[in-house]
Amino acid sequence: MATNRFPQGQGPSQRQLRVGELIRRNLSEALLHGEVHDDVLAGFSVTVGEVRLSPDLRVATAYVSPLGGQGGEALLKALKRKTGEIRHLISRGMTLRATPELRFVLDQTFDRLDQTRRMFADETVQRDIAKPDDEPPQTE
Repeated sequence: MATNRFPQGQGPSQRQLRVGELIRRNLSEALLHGEVHDDVLAGFSVTVGEVRLSPDLRVATAYVSPLGGQGGEALLKALKRKTGEIRHLISRGMTLRATPELRFVLDQTFDRLDQTRRMFADETVQRDIAKPDDEPPQTE
């Protein structure tokens, strides 16, 4: 279940978005080039979909997924085990006073997208979509 971390009607600030994208790029590069020394991580191609920062920029939550979708739990364990090393690697390209604490979460975006596609492919939903707006719903 997704939780909204921002007050009603507000989203992340420009600074949160900018720093999140910088961390995402640095993290992706470090994982792509094998800079994190871990046998488990070496066996994964990792997608970093998004990095969200807390309003005070102290906590960065990275939404990651293994390419192909298999082994998500093993990936999370390896990333959590190497958090200190990863934090050091991503800090190199940043000019913040302090590098945010890193948290890793499996990215469910593609799973939700597949669920939505299946829902829209359902024949009942297709019938409802095809109805003109002014036609009253039929009851069975």
